[in-house]
Amino acid sequence: MLKLYALRNAQYATGTVTGSYVIIVTVTVTATSSSRQIFRAATLVMALFMLSRVTGLVREMVIGARFGTSAELDAYLAAFRVPDLLFQLVAGGALGSAFIPVFTGCLTRHDLRGAWRLFSAVTNLVLMIMTALALVAAVIAPLLVSTLLAPGFTPAQQALTVSLMRWMLISTVIFGVSGIMMGVLNSFQHFLLPALSPVLYNLSIIAGAWFLGPEIGVYGLVIGVVVGAFLHLDAQIIGLWWYRARYRLILAISDANVREVGRLMGPRVLGLAAVQLNFWVNTLLASGLSAGSISALNYAWLLMLLPQGIVAQAVATAAFPTFAALEARGQLVELRKIVSQTLRAVLFLAIPATVGLFVWRIPLIRMLLQRGEFTATSTELTAYALAFYAFGLIGHSVVEIVARAFYALHDTRTPVLITFGGVGLNVLLSLLLIAPLGFGGLAAANTITTLVEMALMVWLVARRLGGLEWPQLVSTVFRSMLATAAMALPLIWLADRWSGERAILFGVLGLVVGAASYFGAAVLLRMPEVRVARRIFSR
Repeated sequence: MLKLYALRNAQYATGTVTGSYVIIVTVTVTATSSSRQIFRAATLVMALFMLSRVTGLVREMVIGARFGTSAELDAYLAAFRVPDLLFQLVAGGALGSAFIPVFTGCLTRHDLRGAWRLFSAVTNLVLMIMTALALVAAVIAPLLVSTLLAPGFTPAQQALTVSLMRWMLISTVIFGVSGIMMGVLNSFQHFLLPALSPVLYNLSIIAGAWFLGPEIGVYGLVIGVVVGAFLHLDAQIIGLWWYRARYRLILAISDANVREVGRLMGPRVLGLAAVQLNFWVNTLLASGLSAGSISALNYAWLLMLLPQGIVAQAVATAAFPTFAALEARGQLVELRKIVSQTLRAVLFLAIPATVGLFVWRIPLIRMLLQRGEFTATSTELTAYALAFYAFGLIGHSVVEIVARAFYALHDTRTPVLITFGGVGLNVLLSLLLIAPLGFGGLAAANTITTLVEMALMVWLVARRLGGLEWPQLVSTVFRSMLATAAMALPLIWLADRWSGERAILFGVLGLVVGAASYFGAAVLLRMPEVRVARRIFSR
């Protein structure tokens, strides 16, 4: 049973809370209550993630209409690599996966003073480190672009990439601070503002592309990125004000909680560095191919991540604080059940989404992107990449859940070791497949690597938890595949008879037919996940 305690004017040995309410979340030992808590939170997060993905999709539609698959857009996407690398390593997934378990532990012990001390120290450290790294990256940007990032670009493209990168490094520092605040709010089981923030970010980029793009080109996108980062931060500040956050100008490097965050973060930094290396290798190899290759890979990647973000990331975000709380209380049997149930819910939706992306990719791309500068040639390039990316959706979705189970167990080393092995495999496969498949080989390498990582992580987390609910998991996978086959047949029939006219109407028709076919078959197969999905979407 989920319990919420409102504390007013409460005194603690470790600190004081005066004139404010603080919500402390406790979880008792029933699997039903924990799963309901996760899916209640997932309902909100999924709706907001869907809104975020929709605005992100609109963002890509506007960018595609303005810039298509041009060399200018290639430079913009390449320029993102370094700022994104710095954010991910210091304040993105690395810090979140290390910060939330420690901060949640403080809340579980009712150590509010320790929690806010940890927040202050980590925020100040991240701000200092991100600022220093951003300045260094800005200085050496020409060397990075010409030797490591995009040596295949023309000199003009390289100069544009350097200029765009320097401006976007401003947003990296802002996102560093905002990322810590999101971790605090998620630890309090508050998901509204963190999930709403990307919507503001996307709207800012849309405005930059739409209003400034015609006048100043891709620099309009960069202005949208920087302004969007400030809006992202402002939303988190509102949330911290609601929870009466206590900020202090301290570093507290010797603090035990700060050191624990650093200990957990170290392996995760290496793991994310490996992930970013994969993207870096893709950019480097694709920069030597025809113009538009990087853009086509980016569009296909984002389309693959659209269902992954709505389903897997939403559920994983909602589940992680519960995973961490269960581990903090030593409830490993409960944790095993919740991880298994969460995986079943994600697989139930990821399997049909994977096949749907592959079968319906051309109508989908024409419906969403083909307009303005995004021509039929752009559609062909993007569809080619998506054909290889699509089947990686299952792997990416499962890894989202399993990785958070490891982080909740205070084990960031195992996912890192797997990721490092995956980097070597991805680079090897990229080099082998790029010759016969072009940039599609880069997408295929990513998919194969992700599926291998998924298999290893599921096997290892099952060992750590004393097994998973294998019969139920296998049943979900088998019946989902049967229902997916029932979905794919009418989509293939429709795609073969499409003349290319009325792209929007035909694209929507396919989505409706596919969803109705899958859920209808799932009902006939009496899949229990249908009830969960119905509750989530009905809310």
